[in-house]
Amino acid sequence: MTPEFVITLGRDAMRVAFLLAAPPLLAALVVGLAISIFQAVTQIQEMTLAIVPKMVAVLLALLVAFPWLLELITTYTKTIFQYVPQVVR
Repeated sequence: MTPEFVITLGRDAMRVAFLLAAPPLLAALVVGLAISIFQAVTQIQEMTLAIVPKMVAVLLALLVAFPWLLELITTYTKTIFQYVPQVVR
């Protein structure tokens, strides 16, 4: 196991983790920003107004992106299992 192999494996793991987290985080960011602007304009400071739409947006983002996320993690897992013989020897 070379240092280049370990670095590549770590880089791929971080890339997959970033891609898996991106859809729900981006949805929460966009909805949170819109709700914050709405609250600042109307001066309504209700906590449930901020939390509930974000939760719904994250759920919808996960439902929409689920096939892509599943394919991404499945492909990565297959790749990791293909590397097992190189790591064991």
